[in-house]
Amino acid sequence: MKTVYIVRHAKSSWEYNGIKDIDRPLKKRGIKDSYLVASALSEKIKKPDVFITSSASRALSTAVIFSNVFGYPLSNLQIKKSLYSFSDGYLVKTIKALDDEFDSAIIFSHDHGINDFVNKYGNVFIPHVPTCGVIAIEFDNNHWKSIKKGKTLFQEAPKNHK
Repeated sequence: MKTVYIVRHAKSSWEYNGIKDIDRPLKKRGIKDSYLVASALSEKIKKPDVFITSSASRALSTAVIFSNVFGYPLSNLQIKKSLYSFSDGYLVKTIKALDDEFDSAIIFSHDHGINDFVNKYGNVFIPHVPTCGVIAIEFDNNHWKSIKKGKTLFQEAPKNHK
């Protein structure tokens, strides 16, 4: 069995003029939501084997908070520039390229790619993954490269813990 936890980055700020999209930071609400969801998730699941994030500031900051809550070494956090994409193609490639030694992975990425992925690979239609939302999908498979349709285990969102 392989399990992937897909996390949409937390709420980011649009208040800075002239800043590139990739550099947008988290809002205070995004920071609070990240701690809230990471804490709830850490009580629900065991620590994933590998943490991978988009290089965008908002996704990276979300991943750092989750890593700290889970006690995952920041030196092992994998940063993938290719995950700064708004299609599911790079997300699929990232997951299918995972080492089979890992039974679970948590991946921090962006809106449209996540929505497309969870609806293509999960068995529950999810119209929209909110900021700092987490979708867990389990695959009855021993090899990441050959994953197909999996089972959506659960959804988490900040609003469920406020």
